[in-house]
Order: sequence, then structure tokens, then C-alpha cells
Amino acid sequence: MNVRRARAEEAQHIIDFQIDMARETEDVTLDKNIITSGVQAVFEDKSKGWYFVAELDGKIAGSLLITFEWSDWRNGMILWIQSVFVSKEFRGKGVYSALYGHIQDMVNSSDNNYCGIRLYVDKTNTHALKVYEKLGMDSQHYGMCEWIKS
Repeated sequence: MNVRRARAEEAQHIIDFQIDMARETEDVTLDKNIITSGVQAVFEDKSKGWYFVAELDGKIAGSLLITFEWSDWRNGMILWIQSVFVSKEFRGKGVYSALYGHIQDMVNSSDNNYCGIRLYVDKTNTHALKVYEKLGMDSQHYGMCEWIKS
């Protein structure tokens, strides 16, 4: 399996993944124009985040988005994992583990100021929680509240 930064010409894969994820996880239909513009904005402005993809058998099997949060407590950047999706045909084959391992290696690298990894997970998504906990992530410390303009 090969994990790497996504290229702009692969944006359509990520757009399709996000449309599928919204439908699967929240029974939401995303506006294709908005999600397309949103994904393209990341490729056009690296300060918004970076997409990573995992390739398996010559196909893009999954992807995730990294965004950034400055931590004054740690004097370093926390990498937030967002927009995780693994194609159905590749689930259970270690795709997310490979993506996560790649991000963890970035944090552990001595030549940056990354200090941790965070992600949001729906509390009812018990399968994902088990995967994340198996990889050493702790879901006990923080809760998350949000307000999203409608």
C-alpha cells in the first residue's frame, strides 16, 4: 500500500468519496458544486489543509484531509484528521491504518513542530471508535461541541 499526498488531478476521487461518506454516515446528500469548490480550495491553498490518499492494487482506496490547530500549551501544531473515507471494496484491508500511520510518522518526525493528532468521530459509530482506539487514540479525554451556521 502506498500512502502519499493527493494531487490536484485526483480531486474527483475525493469529491466522490465525500459524497459517498455523507450519504453512508449521515444520510445527507451534499451539494456537488459546494463540495467540488471545497475540495478544490484545499488544493489551491495549502494553508487550508492537505489531502492524503492510500493506493492499493493501483487504485485510490481511501483518503483523508489534514487540517491544523495551533496549541499554545504544547508550542506545536496538532494535526486534525477529517473527511476520512475508505472505498467499500477496500475496507478491512488496513487502508485507514496505513493512512493514520503515515500521519503519525509525520508527527514523530524530528524536523517539524507537530505535537499530536485529533479527529472527530460520531459517538454512535462504534466500529470507527474501535479502529481508532486500536491504533492508540484516546476517546475518553475530550468531548466536542459545535455550532454550524445554517
